[in-house]
Amino acid sequence: MGAHAELYARRQAVLPSWLSAYYAEPIELDRGEGRHVYDSQGNRYLDFFGGILTTMTAHALPEVTKAVTEQAGKILHTSTVYLSRPMVELAEQIAAVSGIPDARVFFTASGTEANDAALLLATGVRRSNQVLAMRNSYHGRSFSAVSITGNSGWSTTSLSPFQVSYVHGGNRFRGPFREFTDAEYINACVEDLRDVLDQGDKNAAALIAEPIQGVGGFSVPPDGLYGAFKEVLDEHGILWIADEVQTGWGRTGENFWGWQAHGATPDIVTFAKGIGNGMSIGGVIARAEIMNTLRANSLSTFGGSPITMAAGLANLRYALDNNLQANALEVGGWLKQELSSATALLPVVGDVRGKGLMLGVELVRPGTLDPNPAAATATLEAARAGGLLIGKGGLHNNVLRLAPPLSLTRAEAEEGLRVLRHALTVAGEENP
Repeated sequence: MGAHAELYARRQAVLPSWLSAYYAEPIELDRGEGRHVYDSQGNRYLDFFGGILTTMTAHALPEVTKAVTEQAGKILHTSTVYLSRPMVELAEQIAAVSGIPDARVFFTASGTEANDAALLLATGVRRSNQVLAMRNSYHGRSFSAVSITGNSGWSTTSLSPFQVSYVHGGNRFRGPFREFTDAEYINACVEDLRDVLDQGDKNAAALIAEPIQGVGGFSVPPDGLYGAFKEVLDEHGILWIADEVQTGWGRTGENFWGWQAHGATPDIVTFAKGIGNGMSIGGVIARAEIMNTLRANSLSTFGGSPITMAAGLANLRYALDNNLQANALEVGGWLKQELSSATALLPVVGDVRGKGLMLGVELVRPGTLDPNPAAATATLEAARAGGLLIGKGGLHNNVLRLAPPLSLTRAEAEEGLRVLRHALTVAGEENP
């Protein structure tokens, strides 16, 4: 038994069976550098998934490593009952780039907890447990987050603290509005939203939506959809929560936040993943009039810890100082164009979509729109064998997810494209 297999056997013996692992023979990642990672056997991989969109800038980024080391040498933990300079400084930086007027920032330890806190705020402000969510959506693994998940593959319970209604619009590749133009699609989705509200949801607390659906397979709605939704929501005082856990910090290239493509400003924004570059940071941004509505005592033991705040501040400053958003636009735009051209002759590819360095490739049975999850699994394996790590998702688990660090170079993009093209060819031949 190899070292990877031995560790996997030990994992199965002590961790839950529902913790999934990639690959028929899971691998242990031991270290990283830049856009590459190494497993415990010394194999080198180009990382196109970044620990699920979490390694935002680069592996072992010296600026982040230095900030963490220096903070660890002073104090690791205090909690929010004491003043914390790193917490205040990161909150100031986030408020400045948030696009939210009179912004207040609350830190959590994960994106799940951030969405949980946003729902707590919205339901409290509106005095309603009704929530609108998008079909094919995902917002985390807590009881409240799972209960509003619109993706059946990740909805582990039918119980819910909310009355939830699901709205069309997140997944354009599938559904009744697939053939519509952008304007027709938006109009149809707005009419669907109005119909949902007419069914009795006019008192809903909020609509929570990912600008680009992450676990849902990087599904991208037309620009302006959520702005059109916001006009309807405002008629009834319903809040808009933008879940930026995967789309924030310039990943989409064209904007710093995913919501900025829609021509309206959300009431609440949640974030996590990339800001910490691997450290556990999540959070909520909202106008003071919303954030300050909680009246009971509250604090956070781990949200805003000194060491994670130091890492987040160094990471965000690096991303801004080096204009990684522009790099995501340039390199990601090139990669999407080349990937579209390369896969045009591969019948297994049904769709290439996304923005910046957040790209999805949906695999189908050739000549149909039928999902092809076997081909996605085969592509994942073939890419790893070729030295490339990618992700997988979608309602039917048939979408490849490409989300490398935002510092990806053109040469590395070309290398990844070569490996992925070969992997898709192999997978298509084996899974027609």
